[in-house]
Amino acid sequence: MKKALTILSLALLGNAGAATLTVWTHFGTTELAWLKSEAEAHAKKTGDKINIVSVPFDQIPDKLIQSAPKGQGPDVIVTLPQDRLGQLASAGVIEPLDRYVTSKTDLDKTAVSAMTYNGKLFAIPMFAEAVALVYNKKLVPTAPTTWDAFLSTAQKNTGNGKFGFLADLGNAYMNYGVISAYGGYVFKNQGGTMNVKDVGLANEGADKAAAFLNDLRYKYNLVPEGVDGSAARSAFIDGRLAMFLTGPWDMGDIKKAGVDYGIAAFPTPPGASGKWSPFVGVQGTMINAYSKNKAAAAAFAKVISSANAQVAFNKAGGRIPVSLAARNQLKSDPVVSGFGRSISAGTPMPNVPQMGAVWGPWSNAVAQSVQKANPNYTEINDKAVQEINSNIK
Repeated sequence: MKKALTILSLALLGNAGAATLTVWTHFGTTELAWLKSEAEAHAKKTGDKINIVSVPFDQIPDKLIQSAPKGQGPDVIVTLPQDRLGQLASAGVIEPLDRYVTSKTDLDKTAVSAMTYNGKLFAIPMFAEAVALVYNKKLVPTAPTTWDAFLSTAQKNTGNGKFGFLADLGNAYMNYGVISAYGGYVFKNQGGTMNVKDVGLANEGADKAAAFLNDLRYKYNLVPEGVDGSAARSAFIDGRLAMFLTGPWDMGDIKKAGVDYGIAAFPTPPGASGKWSPFVGVQGTMINAYSKNKAAAAAFAKVISSANAQVAFNKAGGRIPVSLAARNQLKSDPVVSGFGRSISAGTPMPNVPQMGAVWGPWSNAVAQSVQKANPNYTEINDKAVQEINSNIK
């Protein structure tokens, strides 16, 4: 009897520290299967119970803001993008993670920056995306690294139903790398804090960038009117396009079509003061600030963001890891290495709530800048920034 009690006591002690964690996720199919398998392995190791709940991607932020202060909702959110980070941090529903993530040396600096708000880390980055120049090796054996080489290669492959280069020129997100190269910016980044009163989308650099995008259509005759991302992808898959600007989302179709492709950075545009630096979108794991199991939640978040977990996650769904060790393990994968370089050279999309005031006016301005030859870029951009400032106020 005494022996049985001792065994029972030890069993109870073993479970005394066990936690029950609720995890909200928008993952589906193979990525959801990956998350469930990680949760099972972690539960077996720690004794924690992990309940995974599927919540539609676009509903997670609002549901979290409503439920967290009532002591409801998840302990862990897997995953959200950085453009919701500022809203959630300002609402006080996500926990700063610096005390749990003591070393960030294995994480891509761009990704860490994306998940940092007002100097604090609010999410452990798991994967990222950015655009890059994808090229057909049959038409372009080696990626051009200078503007002159790029232009010459693009023009050589243009004509008779074929295209040397295509991009969705009217898309603000897709073309941020050019705006950044000329010295434009959305909000001034002052030591990791966004100054939302300093909008750089109508400065001299932003006007030059608009003129360059216009030149791609009307001066260099590379990108016809009406071309969007899906038209460019179709032309590339058909073998009629040498180079185009896209992100990891198109790579499944390109691989299926059997195109021999390469991935590189877009070259520095003519007369630009900096290098091409595309927008980077990062998704990471967050913890409910009202969770009663923060340490256990953080431990699980760290496990599923580790290098080995990111490698397994990439194999499940093809996302680009932000762990440098994971990228190293996957270096033979041209998608990971190509877009990985683009992410490291990129600029994180601002994670402040005020970004919602920017997209509409800015997108209209970029689209207007490429609708006819040589419009008044200064007037277009000034009007957009006035509207942005008025939206923010």
